[in-house]
This record gives sequence, C-alpha cells and structure tokens, in this order.
Amino acid sequence: MPENLLTEDVAQVAGSCCGGGSCSTAPVAEAGTRAVYVVKGMTCGHCAGSVTAELKRIAGVTAVAVDLATGVVTVDSEQPLDRAAVAEAIDEAGYELV
Repeated sequence: MPENLLTEDVAQVAGSCCGGGSCSTAPVAEAGTRAVYVVKGMTCGHCAGSVTAELKRIAGVTAVAVDLATGVVTVDSEQPLDRAAVAEAIDEAGYELV
C-alpha cells in the first residue's frame, strides 16, 4: 500500500487514481452513501488516525479512507451525513474541513 494512503475498514483498490474525479481510492459502498471531503493540516499517519477515529464516532459511518497526499477523506455511511457534524468531528481531531 502506498505510504500516503491509509484506510480503515475499506479494501484497497489496485492501481492509482487518475486525479480526474472519475475514480476513487476506495471501493464503492454496497449500500448507503459516500461523501468526499478535503481536510487541511494532516501530515502523517497519526493525523489520519485521529480524523478517522473522530469520523467513525458519527452514527451511521461505516468506513473512512484518508489520502494524506491530497487531504481527501472519503466517508461511507448508511445515510447522508450532516456537514456540520463532519466539520465538528474533524475540528475535534484538530484539523479543518475545507
């Protein structure tokens, strides 16, 4: 697995993302919804772990994938998430939702 991609509860997809927005670093969720956020300030695995832990505290979150190189955080959940709840969780981890 590339050093800049950390995943939890999500299997890694072979290959790399083209950056064109048509592919994802995490497989498509079987049911539910997927949202992509940009988080400012993450630089290491500990950062990614903190963001992941806080996001997984939100009811209904089933998986979180963090790409440190881009700051992109992909969240799978049972239903759409309230952006304010996501921002609060990221803030609690010590980072900023862009």
